[in-house]
Amino acid sequence: MSREMIDLCEFVIKTARDAGADDCRAAFSKQRFVQVAYRERKPENVKEATTQDIRIELFANSRYLAQNASDIRKDALKTFVLNGIESAKLLEEDPYRSLPDPKYYGGRKDIDLQIQDPEYGKTTPELRHAMAKELEETCLGAGGDKAISVTAQVYDSFSEKTVLTSNGFSGETQSTAYYAFAEMTAQDEGDRRPNGYHYAVDRKLSSLPPCSRIGKEAADRTLDLMGSKKLPTETLPVIIENRNVARILNGVVSAMNGWALQQKRSFLIDRKGEKIGSDVFTLVDDPHIPGALGSRLYDGDGFATKKRTMIDKGALKEYYIGWYRSRKMGVEPTTGGVSNLVLPPGKRSVGDIMKDLGRGILINGFIGGNSNSNTGDFSIGITGTLFEKGEPVQAVAEMNIADNHLQFWNKLSEAANDPWTYSGWRMPSLVFTDVVVSGV
Repeated sequence: MSREMIDLCEFVIKTARDAGADDCRAAFSKQRFVQVAYRERKPENVKEATTQDIRIELFANSRYLAQNASDIRKDALKTFVLNGIESAKLLEEDPYRSLPDPKYYGGRKDIDLQIQDPEYGKTTPELRHAMAKELEETCLGAGGDKAISVTAQVYDSFSEKTVLTSNGFSGETQSTAYYAFAEMTAQDEGDRRPNGYHYAVDRKLSSLPPCSRIGKEAADRTLDLMGSKKLPTETLPVIIENRNVARILNGVVSAMNGWALQQKRSFLIDRKGEKIGSDVFTLVDDPHIPGALGSRLYDGDGFATKKRTMIDKGALKEYYIGWYRSRKMGVEPTTGGVSNLVLPPGKRSVGDIMKDLGRGILINGFIGGNSNSNTGDFSIGITGTLFEKGEPVQAVAEMNIADNHLQFWNKLSEAANDPWTYSGWRMPSLVFTDVVVSGV
């Protein structure tokens, strides 16, 4: 751990305890990031910044206050903490607010999650500009005379965080992230201007795909939207592309959260052990995947993380319940939030699946929409491609799917073999049968 970060956290905790706080959590964070964006073959935006702050959580006489300070001089921090304790006295009591029982801190794995790139310091300004240029040039080249504009962006960051509590927790993380993105707007019929994008993000620069591939994919995805039309309403199979699955799956995962359960705002209340989806619907929360974006050794409460099967062959097995909500609900805590969420991939490619489905829609984007956590009802706009016997027929847009999550996930019939690794939600493309797609 950084000695400076430890010292400041210890100083904050001692100051709070000496001033009458029962307990205190201090989390000191630092981040350096660089961002380079190109447009019209020249730099549009170049940013570089280093930020740092300390988050202080105070527990005093059944009252709780959390606040952040960017001035980390000790005299300023002392005043900040003392003022915080005075402010906490004005709050209503909440007997459920406390630091976790220290027994949940134990059992932390001693493993290298590989979330920090040892080569991070070797990334040069010249390399960042070269990557952004390549993204833009490749996208423009693939877009041809249909391309109106392209925006290309690369980003990298180094983050470190130290957390200490007055009841014995200590933890440190250091991580890096690299991001490459290209977006294209194209000229379609009349005044239509379809817009498509592609990106990749990883812990290590060497693991990113070539910028030429990202740029070309952004152009291809935009051109795939050309001539999009609304079709008549039809019941047919749909394939939700891997990188878009999280958008619709979030309606289920948010209903598994302790806040929604405790507030009686979840359609999954009292459904633990029940089937809520098909046998294909398995979700595993795995915090220890090497190099993954959601990997962690401890969660926001300081609990040692472990692999959990949240949904097993359609049966709901676990909820996401952190310390505070567990106390209010009178149940055992699990963990307060998602790490790496994995739906096991299947064995076939999307292309092979399409050949067997006959007529269907490959959904490659969602627009707007809403999901009701009380009932499970959802409605969302889609873009995509109508296909027949594996061959694309027509780009579709301005259409909608509406269903209830408790019915919709029972329509899940197959997972493809293409997990999306550029997210903590590592989802493959998913096939759903008998979906009503609303149009004309």
